[in-house]
Amino acid sequence: MIETRNLVKAVDTSEGVLTILQDISLRIEGGEAVAIVGASGSGKSTLLGLMAGLDGASSGEIILDKHVLSELDEEQRAILRGQLVGFVFQSFQLLPSLTALENVMLPIELKGDAEARDKAINLLDRVGLAERWHHYPNQLSGGEQQRVAIARAFATEARVLFADEPTGNLDTATGAKIVDLLFDLNKEYLTTLVLVTHDERLASRCDRKIRLVAGEIASEENAEEAVSVKNQ
Repeated sequence: MIETRNLVKAVDTSEGVLTILQDISLRIEGGEAVAIVGASGSGKSTLLGLMAGLDGASSGEIILDKHVLSELDEEQRAILRGQLVGFVFQSFQLLPSLTALENVMLPIELKGDAEARDKAINLLDRVGLAERWHHYPNQLSGGEQQRVAIARAFATEARVLFADEPTGNLDTATGAKIVDLLFDLNKEYLTTLVLVTHDERLASRCDRKIRLVAGEIASEENAEEAVSVKNQ
């Protein structure tokens, strides 16, 4: 479903070239749940953005559902994201001028689906917000806003869901409920889940954990074993 080959991301700074990611090669299968973990500044969110086609690599290849992203222009990547990808961000990223219902309806309407309202209402019901769909984001708690964001992410039946610190702005109890909801829906919709987190408990819920250190893959761990890449 997702593959990177010798991926490099470097940026020019006043002090010279800063390499954020170096020689990242990985493969994520369809339906797999993968956590990308590491300390702040290790390149986690940068890698997520590259795999989602939100940014371009300096070199190397990213293949998303058989599409080589470097061969697509910005508009083509945006169309591909609309067809394949859903997002859940730490900061929720809801449109403040739209109600919860309208936020969830928007990506469905953009695909030309005449049943956008019914589908959005159903999803909001699934995330426990059947009585709150007419509220605006500033009238909702952080946990409720993240529930709306999750409903929106699944609204277009995306094949890949990218989540960047989805519990980062939530208290522990609320975060645990959001995690349960995220994995329950992900299992139901058979979505490929790629999440960035510093929360080891959240990462342990995934099929596999990829650890970045200073922009390189240091280890990969699944339910059966931990593999140190640098020691291979």
